[in-house]
Amino acid sequence: MIDREKLEDEIRQLAYELYVKSGFIPGRDFDNWFEAERIVIEKYKIMESEVEDKPQSERKPKKAATTKKASTTSKKQRGGRTKK
Repeated sequence: MIDREKLEDEIRQLAYELYVKSGFIPGRDFDNWFEAERIVIEKYKIMESEVEDKPQSERKPKKAATTKKASTTSKKQRGGRTKK
């Protein structure tokens, strides 16, 4: 496993390099960070859960994402106006 602190240092350094290479464009800090994060994670081919932060026994299980169903009721059925 990779130490989270070392991983963040590498991302921080790469984000700064991207900032410099882009010509010091202000306001792109998040773009540079996320791009650096993507590059570093791909470099190590890791998932966030593989980064050493806490012992496995102390990690909370991830909750499953819930999805909303799209409404299938038409405007006409709800009493709304429809375009002609």
